[in-house]
Amino acid sequence: MQIESLITDGWQDYRLLDSGLGRKLERCGPLVVDRPEPQALWPQSHPKLWRNSDAVFSAGSDEDDQSHGRWTLTRDDRQSNAEWINEYDGLRFHGWLTNFRHVGYFPEQVAHWRWLKANIKPKMKILNLFAYSGVHSLIAAQNGASVTHVDASKKAITWAKDNQALNDPSWPIRWIVDDAMAFVQREARRGNLYDGILLDPPKFGRGPDGEVWDLFIHLPALLESCNGLLSKEQGSFLLLTAYAIRASSVAFAQAVQVTIEPAQISCGELFVQQENGTQLLPTSMYVRAIR
Repeated sequence: MQIESLITDGWQDYRLLDSGLGRKLERCGPLVVDRPEPQALWPQSHPKLWRNSDAVFSAGSDEDDQSHGRWTLTRDDRQSNAEWINEYDGLRFHGWLTNFRHVGYFPEQVAHWRWLKANIKPKMKILNLFAYSGVHSLIAAQNGASVTHVDASKKAITWAKDNQALNDPSWPIRWIVDDAMAFVQREARRGNLYDGILLDPPKFGRGPDGEVWDLFIHLPALLESCNGLLSKEQGSFLLLTAYAIRASSVAFAQAVQVTIEPAQISCGELFVQQENGTQLLPTSMYVRAIR
């Protein structure tokens, strides 16, 4: 098993400017945003930079859930920029300030975007589960694949459709509002196969009909179902990203290894390199299984 660290220093529309004391300061499109980051355990390197933030996220009152809260725009003239458009390697997608501290995309995933561009082949069939705002789906479609995009949130599907509208509306993407587990089980009964499966599950969530998802309980069964959907053709792949805390990429890799066979397994963490500094901000774990 190969263990790697995938590091990005951002791109034109994204930079990590500073981090520390449980927060991170980022340039996202036209905005400099200050939001929580529990893994930033070190002192801040450039305290003066933080004075120039345009938006600050404050967590809610629930001590067990620091992801929900509200944004405060620190300058009145920035109100119109609370939503913006990013560009990455010819692809366009929206950014916005959500009430659960995200900005509509995950910047560290640029490492996976590059990998997908290198490994997607024309006419591949790609299944994107927990697909959120759809950047992975767009990259796959941009490179000639037909994509089935599945998310339990109607709002997320709307965001993803809006992102496609910024690019090429003719790209072959099928939009499905459904529980990921229920969908893959139905696809297995139908005998459908995919050349690539993308998984970006939350630690906890609910499906459109109240289905409960718990990463540590339900992931093994989901991987088993995905194994039945993954083509046996050489080059077919599964890409798993997990943002769970108190877990190891090796643990997730071994769960994939015993399920997705035969496959070459690599795993590790995603990091963002701080601008003008040495700090690496860890963001998530990943596993790649390639047949």
